[in-house]
Amino acid sequence: MEVRAEAKHIPMSAQKVRLVIDQVRGMGVVEALEVLQFMPQAAARLVEKLVRSAVANAEENVGLSRQDLYIARIVANDGPGVMPGKGRRPRFGGRGRYRPIRKRSSHIAVVLDEFEEEWER
Repeated sequence: MEVRAEAKHIPMSAQKVRLVIDQVRGMGVVEALEVLQFMPQAAARLVEKLVRSAVANAEENVGLSRQDLYIARIVANDGPGVMPGKGRRPRFGGRGRYRPIRKRSSHIAVVLDEFEEEWER
């Protein structure tokens, strides 16, 4: 049984988030939460919060135990380039030129699944 959770419009580039999610892809949920807790990146807090949300969905809605779950799929995609309500911020360059500052955002999705009978935890 797959359980899904998503976080949208995270104010961080998807490239920074991918560095964190590549470390926990395929891990058991308990082990992944321990690893995320001690990672120094700011994206680790966001990914940890999302994994905890997916675990809560699995426990409350489906009745699965957190020891039986692993991270089947986790992806970070690009969100909108300009956050809603933030507008474009100017950055002035040489020779009187103007370039907008790109405020990047990302969408993170995690899918948890149950361990199969043959798998070792």
